[in-house]
Amino acid sequence: MIVGLCTVELFIPDGHSLKAKRQVLLSLKDRLRDKFNVSVAEVGDQDLWQKAVLGIACVANEGAYVNQVLDQAVNLIRSVPSIELVQSRIELL
Repeated sequence: MIVGLCTVELFIPDGHSLKAKRQVLLSLKDRLRDKFNVSVAEVGDQDLWQKAVLGIACVANEGAYVNQVLDQAVNLIRSVPSIELVQSRIELL
């Protein structure tokens, strides 16, 4: 069993309140869950309006598959116009 963990730091330029930030993140988390069947949670910077840290987890039998899914998830995040990807890190356990 291979567990993949992806940590992404995001900048939300239009986040002028926590409510606006949560709305953007909720939409993103739902898209990631629906498209890739991964677990997603906000794991840091929860009180900041324009910054967020998401943790994305994927479990499978093959490391290559886990890496592919997490790479595609990062690419989806990059394609969202209202979010800027600051940093991403993928770890396989």
